[in-house]
Amino acid sequence: MTLSYSDTRKKLDQITAEMVGLIRKYDLDAASPFDVISVARAKISNQDDYIRFLELSLEGRIYGEYGEALQKQIDQEAKQAEAAKKLN
Repeated sequence: MTLSYSDTRKKLDQITAEMVGLIRKYDLDAASPFDVISVARAKISNQDDYIRFLELSLEGRIYGEYGEALQKQIDQEAKQAEAAKKLN
């Protein structure tokens, strides 16, 4: 399955919206990104919400890295097109 950059951004926006909902619901206020999981474990009382929080964290990471790779590819293709244009 190949996603466009636009589709990837939409999915990341959905993940972010759901994650923000959980962050607000449980008042998750980690001082550092390294503390996020331990804070979530301590504050999220509903096991299903905790599992969903972990899923969203993983999904966000995967889609984020995929989006970065796509952006690099798009940038590289634009540079190549520009270089080819200058040669002609």
